Amino acid sequence: MPAMAPMTAIELSAAQRLWQQGWYRPAAPVPSVNCSARAVNAMIDLIVLHCISLPPGAYGGDEVERLFTNRLDWDAHPYFGSIRGLRVSAHFYIRRDGKLRQFVSTEACAWHAGASCYRGRSSCNDDSIGIELEGLVGATFQPAQYQTLGRLCSALVQRYPIAHIAGHQHIAPGRKQDPGSAFDWQCLQQALGLGNDHFPH
Repeated sequence: MPAMAPMTAIELSAAQRLWQQGWYRPAAPVPSVNCSARAVNAMIDLIVLHCISLPPGAYGGDEVERLFTNRLDWDAHPYFGSIRGLRVSAHFYIRRDGKLRQFVSTEACAWHAGASCYRGRSSCNDDSIGIELEGLVGATFQPAQYQTLGRLCSALVQRYPIAHIAGHQHIAPGRKQDPGSAFDWQCLQQALGLGNDHFPH
């Protein structure tokens, strides 16, 4: 597919108004302290897609938001004992109904990638943006989630020199499997109008 055409000055101005210090205005802000400063010369050129649900396969609660903001009750469910004390976050979280939350400014590192390597660089937290989809590896995602994801990725592509969009499974193969085989990469590629070189092969 052809790459996106350069934006006009009016389009660029409109795109810039979507952001304030790395916070995306259409997203509900839920600030997390699980983040760190980026290097001054960081090249933010990678979007990493994940999926999560807590407990696995349960949708609609606030457990993910509580995990990312260190407020999860570890004793509320047997599964939570296996992740007790975990300190993680993502920049964005897309609920099953398409609603969007933001936990960390895109100008900072969210703690989403862990041990990772992609496009010849390790420590993918340093120069990536992490997006979590409410879901389960192997299960399908909702049309509303793809719609929100498409709008968000489009805004990120306009703001940063995004050269790659990959899954956690691609940056940490063998360790992670999300978002999984049911994720529709072609749907996202068509929505963004980006070439094959932007996506995992």
